[in-house]
Amino acid sequence: MTPGNNGASTPEDDDPFGYLYADGQANGATPPSGGGGYGYPGSVNRVRAVGERKYGQQTAQSTYGQQATTPYGQVPQQAGYGQPNTHYGAPETVPGGAQTARTPMPGHGDGGGRGRGPNTKGLLIGAIAVVAAVVIGISVAMLGGGDDNKGDDQAGSTPSASQSASPSETATAAPGETAELPKIDAKALNLGTGVTTASDVQGAQSDGGVYVAGLNNPGSSVTWTFSGIPEDGAYTLFARYSAAGADQSMTLTVNGKVFGSKLSMDNYAHAADGDFAKGWTKTYAWPSLNKGTNTVTLSCGDGDSCNVLLDQFSLKKGQVKH
Repeated sequence: MTPGNNGASTPEDDDPFGYLYADGQANGATPPSGGGGYGYPGSVNRVRAVGERKYGQQTAQSTYGQQATTPYGQVPQQAGYGQPNTHYGAPETVPGGAQTARTPMPGHGDGGGRGRGPNTKGLLIGAIAVVAAVVIGISVAMLGGGDDNKGDDQAGSTPSASQSASPSETATAAPGETAELPKIDAKALNLGTGVTTASDVQGAQSDGGVYVAGLNNPGSSVTWTFSGIPEDGAYTLFARYSAAGADQSMTLTVNGKVFGSKLSMDNYAHAADGDFAKGWTKTYAWPSLNKGTNTVTLSCGDGDSCNVLLDQFSLKKGQVKH
């Protein structure tokens, strides 16, 4: 083949604007027409009308079902409201296009899948439980706060033999508590004629180890006047003392009346004769006391055995042994 002009139908001469030039017109180039292409006769260029778009083997249609053709240089007509637009098609509108689905928000489905609000019932139960725990804690703290140790009531001076003993004092009980009943040490008792206090013998529990001595003389006595009895009734009177050798017994008078036969003051510790340091023990009686103030006297009467050392008196409500 020799070089030369092979005509206007070759791709390299396929100039769509050839009709604008003299050589193009000489070779038969024509301007575009309403329904065909433009360029040289037999050109390989193929012109697609404006608005025409193919998806697979189908051609997009205009608003009224006709093939969209738009003259060159004109704006294509918009489709009517609600009708398919020939100039745009989302992939899901094309046959075989991707399908989309909306994912409902959790808890916001329709029908049976309606969303639920906050669990107010659970919150209410939790709040009630917290309030109940706080109330229980406060109640326990209040109940446990009344167990303070209470000191023994003790008189501050020793009355002389000729003086009357002042009633012993007791603490006032709070509502719901049992009042502590009176008790007294030896040195706070009202001592009768010939009766003294001493601290030579070890083992007395009174303040300073002081005890009452000299009770083995006929007519000797000690008197205890006390207040703070909450009500009339039976009480237990305890006497702590020391006896050594033979058993002893003395006369007990309550509110001016002799109580029973004698107050037993036996040698329950089984101390040897004269060994008073090992003879400390307790005895008791069950007198009836009046509400308020009462007086108790321990004396060495006719026929009594009174060789004892007296340490303390104390009281308990009811008839008990310890």
